[in-house]
Amino acid sequence: MFGSLITAMITPFDQSGALDCAEAQRVARHLASTGSDAIVLSGTTGESPTLTHSEEADLYRAVLDAVDIPIIAGTGSNCTQTAIAATQAAEALGVHASLQVTPYYNRPSQAGLIAHFTAIADATQLPIILYNIPGRTSVNMTPETIATLAKHPRIVGVKEAGGCVDMVRNIRALTPESFIIYAGDDGLIVPFMDAGAIGVVSVASHIVGPQLKQLIKHHQAGERTASQAIADELMPLCDALFMTTNPVPVKAAMNQLGFSVGNPRLPLVPLTATELDALQRALTPYIKTH
Repeated sequence: MFGSLITAMITPFDQSGALDCAEAQRVARHLASTGSDAIVLSGTTGESPTLTHSEEADLYRAVLDAVDIPIIAGTGSNCTQTAIAATQAAEALGVHASLQVTPYYNRPSQAGLIAHFTAIADATQLPIILYNIPGRTSVNMTPETIATLAKHPRIVGVKEAGGCVDMVRNIRALTPESFIIYAGDDGLIVPFMDAGAIGVVSVASHIVGPQLKQLIKHHQAGERTASQAIADELMPLCDALFMTTNPVPVKAAMNQLGFSVGNPRLPLVPLTATELDALQRALTPYIKTH
């Protein structure tokens, strides 16, 4: 439905810190031309906590106008009614799917998670991808909860970012083959695909989209050794892109590669001089390709 390589896109800001829609279109075109099958907007990497609903709408319109690949809107919230309203607003603008994060801070039970996501799915015609990232939300969906939600006709997949291979294996065992599983960590694509994922929702694809696409193709063809070799080669870059809170490093990397995406919004701050130096070293093999 959305391919094997999805990029969780950064949100560009200008020098004043305002949303830069023209640069967002430029970044989206770059992603579409370097292997991304779909793009997530206003997700974790897109700094969704600091975007206003008006900015999100402007971002959706701009990127929908710029590229002809599926756009997945990060319209989740820890308030069910807010998530419903945001999803319906994105649907009205023409996005192709919604990414729904587990509710953060209020830490619902598994029954609460089922009720939350079911209410959202009932209120839209968009396909919904669940987003499980316990390191940021302090709540973890169990495989059984995901399997229950997978019975809803509009809940079509999950981005699993808990870092646990067994979690992916258990989700795969409990859900139909049509239910799609994406790795949520660039450094775990191969073991997650071994366990049943079909690809990744990536940050590193801003920089190494073609390499990640080839990694996935090798794995799909049963060429695991070749797939792992690419993963090993990319690991220093993946490590550098997560040396501190995402998306701080990837925004710095894109600026280094000739884009103008600005700094992250507070409370995130730019890389230190030491961190930037380490990032530049990791980027060196890839600068010539941009």
